Amino acid sequence: MTDSISGENFTTKYKTFKIQKDPEGFYSFIFDDIMGLERTEKGVNIEDIKLAQRGHVTEGYKFIPGKPLNEGDKDNISSPTLDEKVHALVYVIPAGSISLLTDEVVKKIRDVRLVASDMGIPQFAILTKVDEACPEVKKDISNVYKSVYLKEQVDRFSHLHGIPLNCIFLVKNYQSEFTTNDDIDAQILSALRQMVDYGEDFLNNL
Repeated sequence: MTDSISGENFTTKYKTFKIQKDPEGFYSFIFDDIMGLERTEKGVNIEDIKLAQRGHVTEGYKFIPGKPLNEGDKDNISSPTLDEKVHALVYVIPAGSISLLTDEVVKKIRDVRLVASDMGIPQFAILTKVDEACPEVKKDISNVYKSVYLKEQVDRFSHLHGIPLNCIFLVKNYQSEFTTNDDIDAQILSALRQMVDYGEDFLNNL
């Protein structure tokens, strides 16, 4: 969730999300959400992200800007299992905000990428709110990969952060819709399929 007025992230805790498969269980993947990078005084500590990637952060840990998790803290998992470690890293950013990224945020992303790369963790980016970024896509969501503007944003993000083009996905958010939409779902599920496949490859290589 974000604050619709300030645009800043409401996420303050390390939160795990599971998707129900049937009454008896869940799908075999989970999402771990963290506080956004944003500005130094309000965004998540880079050290906390590094610890989360290595599986040292417990569910429900509250992020405190300027005060990273330390060894010995109650929320620090001293000997994480493979299940507690990150298997795929995903950056999520509005498609229309790529040009607004500050040098500070770019540096934060680079620092996070270096740790993930050292660990062999596959990395992806999801550029969201594509309909807000491009009028043609707002008219017809099927135009998402025909948009010259969105292609420029994908190229810019790839050049800026070194993430391959085939690991950057364009997605429309569910915002005002009350029911699901096949065209929107197709984009989301296509991105998820890639992430799961790469995540499985990462595990198989360990």
